[in-house]
Amino acid sequence: MASTARGVTRVLLLADAPVLRRGLVSMINETAGMQSVGTPGELRRALTLAESARPDAVVVELGQGRAATLNACRDLRRRFPRVAIIALATSEDPGVVNEALAAGIRGYLMINTSPTLLGWAILAARAGRTVVDPQIRRVEPSDVPAAKPFTPEVPLTRREQDVLDELLQGQSNRTIGRNLFISEDTVKSHVKAILRKLGARDRAHAVSLVLSSRSPGCTCGAHSPQATTPDVTVDI
Repeated sequence: MASTARGVTRVLLLADAPVLRRGLVSMINETAGMQSVGTPGELRRALTLAESARPDAVVVELGQGRAATLNACRDLRRRFPRVAIIALATSEDPGVVNEALAAGIRGYLMINTSPTLLGWAILAARAGRTVVDPQIRRVEPSDVPAAKPFTPEVPLTRREQDVLDELLQGQSNRTIGRNLFISEDTVKSHVKAILRKLGARDRAHAVSLVLSSRSPGCTCGAHSPQATTPDVTVDI
């Protein structure tokens, strides 16, 4: 991207409250090598502005209305796969962290984060790393009971399991169809059946249920010291 050549990281800021948007604009513009390129106040404007502003990263507020925000993040990832998405969140729940990462978010920070950590997380996410705020307590194996295997009341068919495996990798319906040599409409039918059998609200919830059953607490691997220590040097 042209912004990379100039050494400037272009950041789109998506938050509900005007005061938060103004604060984020100041934080980004005062961070060396970063520039705010827009602050859409509504989710529906985010994709339109992303199309015209061509950001390198998007910072989103993940508080109330989490489902709608995560849907917007999925759309951003689908249309602009090279854009790094960083969430400023209010929840420390590992399940919420997993859900956010399954939606394509690569940085999960608490909303009271420092400008330094936010800037570092943006650079780390652009470099392909997953970052979880060190304020979020790690879940140690001794803290939680052993997980029971997640078994739906109605077993998945072999093809449904194949589709679920693709969903766990964050694949789109089109990519799943291509990988499994089936039509996109067939993929959609399988996804509906999977959600019904798992009792999941949506794709991200289904992924969260399966991942949480495989390993208690946060299963994303983002709580390792390497992923959460902000003194790592990231070369962009």
